[in-house]
Amino acid sequence: MSTTIAPGVLQIDTLLGGWERMTAGYLLQGESPVLVETGSQSSVPALLQALAELGVGAGDLAGVVVTHIHLDHAGGVGDVARAFPDATVYVHEKGARHLADPSRLVSSAARVYGDLLDGLYGRLDPTPVERIHVLLDGEELKVSPSRTLTAVDSPGHAKHHLGLHDSETGVLFVGDAVGVRLPDVGVLRPATPPPDFDLDQAVDSLRRFAARRPTGVALAHYGLVPNHETILQEAEETLRRWAEVAERAWRSGEDIAGALDAAFGPSLTSVDPAQREKLETLNGIHSNAAGFRRWLENREQHSPQP
Repeated sequence: MSTTIAPGVLQIDTLLGGWERMTAGYLLQGESPVLVETGSQSSVPALLQALAELGVGAGDLAGVVVTHIHLDHAGGVGDVARAFPDATVYVHEKGARHLADPSRLVSSAARVYGDLLDGLYGRLDPTPVERIHVLLDGEELKVSPSRTLTAVDSPGHAKHHLGLHDSETGVLFVGDAVGVRLPDVGVLRPATPPPDFDLDQAVDSLRRFAARRPTGVALAHYGLVPNHETILQEAEETLRRWAEVAERAWRSGEDIAGALDAAFGPSLTSVDPAQREKLETLNGIHSNAAGFRRWLENREQHSPQP
């Protein structure tokens, strides 16, 4: 299922777990069409069907870009690379080796997700190293004579995270760096998973995005936000509130997940339970709590001793 969200920009629902409006990929049209995000390996059939319905043949796709290598964004890369043999795969320099040899990434994901890995996400097939191109900060990817995608290094959610800014429409594709806002939930929630979450880097990335003055902000989870003028400031304020609650709980020896749930769970009281389940599966309190804990412990470990 695809929707035009801006001239030459098509949003594809990649149907993670069969759920609608949960994970999105974006097709940028031009002489050299580019797909931003493949979704998980389990989403590949829905993605390929959508691209076929859009008339994108095996030799038509020029590029595949992933904002980062988490499996709900890049798990389908190996499969999509096989389906589109002329497409170059673009990724952050800190994620490239994991696309070529995903064994460590998949092993780590299996420890985190257990049975949910194969049941929901799938795994990640390797991509031939000669197909992979490392995108550097500020590098431009040409889609057509009038359209380029500019890479924006944006760590914080993950050290291997990139934003992509479309020159033709001004839409900024932000992956998970702004957080998760499912349309059927309507609440912006930070995405702070272990092991890489870093508050200072995340805030700096949000400010780098704001400096680009995007005319639209497109989340991987999910779609164009309705308030692009204020969403980046909202994301920073929300992230700082969550971090304050997490740090207060950590310093007092309380359960971080319990503290976050007590502080922010009530905002979902009126949300349909099925939609809450979607959000908690994708971006659960416990995952965010674990990311805050890891960040706090690392900061404490590396802070100057008196």
